[in-house]
Amino acid sequence: DQVGPIVEGLVQNGITGFYVCGSTGEGPSLTTEERRATAEAYVEATGGRVPVIVQVGHNSVAEARGLACHAQAIGADAISAVPPSYFKIGTLETMIDCFVEIASGAPELPFYCYHICKLTGVDFDMVEFLRLGSERIGNLAGIKYSSVTVYELQACLEYQDGRFDILFGCDEMLTSGLSVGVCGFVGSTYNFAAPLYRRIIENFQKGNLEEARKGQALSVAMVRILSRYRDQAGIKATMKLIGLDCGPNRLPHKTLTAQEISAMKRELEEIGFFEWAVKPNVK
Repeated sequence: DQVGPIVEGLVQNGITGFYVCGSTGEGPSLTTEERRATAEAYVEATGGRVPVIVQVGHNSVAEARGLACHAQAIGADAISAVPPSYFKIGTLETMIDCFVEIASGAPELPFYCYHICKLTGVDFDMVEFLRLGSERIGNLAGIKYSSVTVYELQACLEYQDGRFDILFGCDEMLTSGLSVGVCGFVGSTYNFAAPLYRRIIENFQKGNLEEARKGQALSVAMVRILSRYRDQAGIKATMKLIGLDCGPNRLPHKTLTAQEISAMKRELEEIGFFEWAVKPNVK
């Protein structure tokens, strides 16, 4: 029920795309039917105004392929996937085998590898992935790069004269991404701090580097607060603070208590969060 208001609020605040059923949306903790319903809700709510990328990764490659097929059928604009992570992937070639199978479920859609080794434990050379993957994954479009190794991020951006679309997923390092040429960003805190990040990008592009740095410092402060409140749980509670209650967390995440939310709210107030958050509706 909250998808419509989320979409409207973010589009009005300059967001130019949606990445659905990823880490922030607790995609891996949802049932397959819930993931399908969520993807459908976002495609319907955006109405083609901005692209919707659906994250279809699953420990079952067959299930991931089915989610990819569904994403194409409902009119999503692209798919993305984390590799299976329960049974450890031993080689880059095996990871590509998995992605070949998954991407084949939606051959008409661009496919993005979701590189988030902090959660998956899968960490191969991403430039080598682009080289080998492009030979076997016909619809490979790029990488959602959620790792702090900016030198590799830059190498991916520059591979084959910028052939691939590399989206950076580290909110607190947005200016680092801008400095090496990133043009697209996908992040958790953009859900409630989009105006701040738009200002950072605009200042960077205008050459106002000191103002961009100050904005990034606010982002860092915000992320540090959220990390003290169990990251994803803090993110979901912050959505509630701005008036978009997305409900409790799914296990293994633990929902913040009322006392924790109150304490986190005080810390966010201290850095001026509600002055630059998306449509604040603090109660």
